[in-house]
Amino acid sequence: MSTVAPSTPSPHASPAGTGAFLREFLRDPLRTASALPSSRALALAATAPVPATGDPVVVELGPGTGAFTDVVAERLGGRGHHLAVELNPRLAALLRARHPGLDVAVADAAELPALLAARGLGGADVVVSGLPWAAYPRDEPWLTDVVAGCLHPDGALTQFGYSVTLALPPARRLRRRLAAAFEEVVHGRTVLANVPPAFVLTARRPRPPRG
Repeated sequence: MSTVAPSTPSPHASPAGTGAFLREFLRDPLRTASALPSSRALALAATAPVPATGDPVVVELGPGTGAFTDVVAERLGGRGHHLAVELNPRLAALLRARHPGLDVAVADAAELPALLAARGLGGADVVVSGLPWAAYPRDEPWLTDVVAGCLHPDGALTQFGYSVTLALPPARRLRRRLAAAFEEVVHGRTVLANVPPAFVLTARRPRPPRG
């Protein structure tokens, strides 16, 4: 199994990271989920499927300034392979500075199959998505199908969302596509400690490719 050097996680978002997140939100609010980084409570919920043993392959999609990255690094403790896929080069540079041992790819999430193949990784055990729901492409190939195809049969995808957006069209569309790509999708409890309140969807048992 390919490995990366352990990074040094920080238990809380740094002021620099918070400022960077706000700047990127103002630049492109559709591709940055919020004006503030996610809370540690939400990060713990989103990273819960990361195995406590073995050498898992854990992928982050849209890690931003690294709120989830910190907790993934804690859970792995240097085990396995931790790949962060971030489209924004400025946020990717911040991630590399905070986590020197992290494998950061400046790429679109849809490129995940090629990114895994280039690293000799047969698939992912866990995919943690910090992508805003509105950023999921409307046209095929659906990103949910792409991610499902990259997961091992017993793998899991987590996707967080804000409670206030649950009834909006992007949220309904993503839930339909998750149900089409996975046999099980569980809606977690509301994380009131996050601003704004949020929840995590956990999708398991990827379905065979459609077609």
